[in-house]
Amino acid sequence: MLLLALASCSAAQETLAERKDAAAEDALPAALREAVENLKQAVHAQPTDGTNITDRAQILADWIDSHALAGRDGAPFAPGVRRNVSMPPKGDLLTTRSAEVDALVREYQLRDESPEALGNLTTESLGPFTAGSFDTILQTWTAGVRGMDAGGGFWLARHFSTLYGPFQTNDPSGVGYVTITSSDDDAVFTSETILASGAHGGFRAPEPALAFRLVEGRIEPGETVTLTYGDTGAGGPGLLITTVSGESVPLPVYVALDEDSSWMMLPIQPFVIEGADVTGVHGFAPSVVAPGEPFELSVRAQDAWYNRATGDIPEFDILDKERVIATIPSGTEPITVLKLSLDEPGPHWFVIRSADGAIMGDANPILVVEDPALRIFWGDTHGHSGYAEGIGTVDYFMRFARDEARLDFVTHSEHDTELDEAEWRLMRETTAAYDDPGKFIPYLGYEWSMVARNGGHHNVLFRTTEGRERVSALVYPTLSSLYQELRSRYTPEDIVIIPHAHNPGDARHSDPLLEPLIEVLSMHGTSEWFIRNYLSNGHQVGFVAASDDHLSHPGYSAPSRLTLAQRGGLGAVLAPERSRDAIFDTMRARRTYATTGDRMILDVRLNGALMGERTEFAEQRELKGRVIGTAPIDSITVFKNNLEIWREEYLTDQTSSSSSRLQLAFLSDSTPKHWGDAPRGWRHWRGRLRLEGGRIVAARGVDFVNPNAQSLVREGDGYLFMTISRGDASPIELEVADLSKGATIVLEIEEALETGSAPPFYRKHQLTPGGTFRLPLAEITDGVLTVQAAAPDYMDAIMLRRIVDDGPRDVSFEITDSQDTRQGDYYYVRVRQANDAAAWSSPIWVGGYPHR
Repeated sequence: MLLLALASCSAAQETLAERKDAAAEDALPAALREAVENLKQAVHAQPTDGTNITDRAQILADWIDSHALAGRDGAPFAPGVRRNVSMPPKGDLLTTRSAEVDALVREYQLRDESPEALGNLTTESLGPFTAGSFDTILQTWTAGVRGMDAGGGFWLARHFSTLYGPFQTNDPSGVGYVTITSSDDDAVFTSETILASGAHGGFRAPEPALAFRLVEGRIEPGETVTLTYGDTGAGGPGLLITTVSGESVPLPVYVALDEDSSWMMLPIQPFVIEGADVTGVHGFAPSVVAPGEPFELSVRAQDAWYNRATGDIPEFDILDKERVIATIPSGTEPITVLKLSLDEPGPHWFVIRSADGAIMGDANPILVVEDPALRIFWGDTHGHSGYAEGIGTVDYFMRFARDEARLDFVTHSEHDTELDEAEWRLMRETTAAYDDPGKFIPYLGYEWSMVARNGGHHNVLFRTTEGRERVSALVYPTLSSLYQELRSRYTPEDIVIIPHAHNPGDARHSDPLLEPLIEVLSMHGTSEWFIRNYLSNGHQVGFVAASDDHLSHPGYSAPSRLTLAQRGGLGAVLAPERSRDAIFDTMRARRTYATTGDRMILDVRLNGALMGERTEFAEQRELKGRVIGTAPIDSITVFKNNLEIWREEYLTDQTSSSSSRLQLAFLSDSTPKHWGDAPRGWRHWRGRLRLEGGRIVAARGVDFVNPNAQSLVREGDGYLFMTISRGDASPIELEVADLSKGATIVLEIEEALETGSAPPFYRKHQLTPGGTFRLPLAEITDGVLTVQAAAPDYMDAIMLRRIVDDGPRDVSFEITDSQDTRQGDYYYVRVRQANDAAAWSSPIWVGGYPHR
């Protein structure tokens, strides 16, 4: 919520009868209308406190929903007031929440009785504006029937997920210079700094925000005030446009009508941001096809931020095994869908190359196999748009999933604690509208959202759409009540719940009929500890990954915020067909695997059983697998009961002592320090890298996709670097030469505070120490040298490896285990690739019995 003064609006008072007459044709049922009118009077007579907050919040929440269902503009995040009913606040929180209730009642009274009072916000142009460019955006407010008195003003809010450049009023020639003008020459505004938190401020803590106050004059009804973002009148370059494409990308404006008014948001203008010039290309194809079977290859030209490119698109050749099999002519269309077929059995890796060779890309591997009994379908079960704390529309979200990410299935999983009933209705209707049987399957769902100590975040997916209603954390605020209510309303076979590791619940609690899968990875980090927690507590769960993208880019997104430096994940399901029931049944059967976003092909079987299954007890266990990667395979690891029992290295050069290719990797553990806590935040690695006794010819950050958190810049004979890790390894590849006997990699690392958008409760973010780390190449043993990098409560690491120039992308493996066998043993596989991508197979259980 905003950390701003919440005061009464000075709306004119009317009698109860007059207000009832004025609202006679509104959408409120008669009983709710009477309760609302009584609530208005009660709040003006006596502030909300512990004796009445529950009753008042209930009426207010129903009022907010009815207001939204009638198509009227409301306050952002207002539906959250309902939490005061299911979880009555106490102590300091009671004071804060009581003030919020009173402020919302006064705001909705104004919106109810005098909707024209807030005026009207328009813009000169909605765009499209080009991502990463400089431009000027104008928003003009036309005063409503109350006008604006001295002390009123405008708050120019910033959504925490956008990357617009600075808003400033001090340097007319600088970036992001903002001005305010009015059609009333007597009106005088002055700028000020306020503190704001929430999605339109500092998300977890207050941050400074720009506001303008009217200090002289009055804005009369019908007069205008124009806010110019990126005013270039004095030679400034303009406003730096955010780098993520989308629709309804917000520049929120809040208005206060006088010095006693609270800030009230004006309708957000639906600005459009489009991609920039093409710098890359990527192809999307089905993972499994039969010989001669026609299939679609979608070729997508993209800019530096993974947006769909704009402008001139070059000619592209599609190559299979160095042979051109198709050509896309140059033009302006960034996405082209080709109809192809392959006759030769086995794996195929398409290369996509511009005619001049300047732009190279690839597509996911395709396995051609006779009469495939199971296909691999790709989905993102957890993504957001702008109906809670994210950006965009559910319509854009679905179009991106279908047309740009080329997903087979998707769930728009908005936070239920910030959804009103109109938004839920829109989600349900849009999900149904995009259903395209056999081609694209959107599942209706939402994210049941509680803090970790109250149950954590759980994504709820419905098999079908019609008649499905939320079991919201606002009404059912405990995990047990969520399970119980879902069971009472719906058949368990029509529900899939997937816990989210970033805001985890207690892994000792899981409903085996409703919760067949867990989310191993998202843009918030890698959470192998989550696997161990659930499996060690006896839960028979499979694995998926998801993006948790908040910018309406499900399925193919690069992180854009400081604390999200990992790509969004994907879930793979092994189903006989692309149908709603087949994919949903497969998720419930745990026949799935998780990846960091790369669509690698993974097949793991144990004594003939598939991933997610339980086979009969046997002393002899034969585990067979195959991985077809999007890049050379780094390593394959087999786990039994969460313990590593077999590992094979493919990227590490274990034989050479003079390899010129090195990989430096920074590893940090994300396991919560205390049971039930949120995971440890990101560890920041930044400093200087150099080589004593040799020369660094070149250096490359592997999968450095977030310029806000990752960089590698040459400085003299070394490099300045920064990256972050959270449960994974962030690598840098080096090419070295002229090595002496004592050649040593030297790292001078700065101390840094851990960060994370869901900070732990018990162990707060800690300052990780800096220092100088020396890694002598002569001490590399079997291709690897690891040094510890201690942090409070954790032992992180820096790893130096000699690596091969290339490696296999198609690997089959087989192991036999007959040691210490017990009923209920489980096995799963982790694959890592040279490009920092990874995959985890769902477990296979041997004997025992399922958790019930």
